[in-house]
Amino acid sequence: CKACSQKLKKNSFSFLAPIPKDLSHHIYCGQCYDQKVAPALAEYEETMQRARNVNVFFKTQSEETRLMRRSEKPIVVSECDDKDETLMRLAFMAAQSKFNTLIDVVITPEKIRMQAYQTTKWKGTAVPLLIDENKLKKF
Repeated sequence: CKACSQKLKKNSFSFLAPIPKDLSHHIYCGQCYDQKVAPALAEYEETMQRARNVNVFFKTQSEETRLMRRSEKPIVVSECDDKDETLMRLAFMAAQSKFNTLIDVVITPEKIRMQAYQTTKWKGTAVPLLIDENKLKKF
């Protein structure tokens, strides 16, 4: 019924790359919400909190990161609306994979022209790392 249904905000899982089919609806019954959506939403919020605390070193800061091993494959994000969103998506992807640092971050704009209309899309790349916080303080 309409009175006991749970509504989910449209952008609740906006940073989750492939949104699972169970989480793609906007209205859930109470039981489905408690079993499927609430745990996924709590995990998503925890990952977002870790993403906000990811350490970021841009490519221009190579002096600070020269001794860090780049053993992981770079992560790539494209088609973002602004620079901050691009950086946050990179940090979210790193936090999803249990990394706490991004190095060699490069964020570039790309102008898109459609006749008289012009817009900018952003893309970024970074190498994720897991670094001990005590060692990171030395930098």
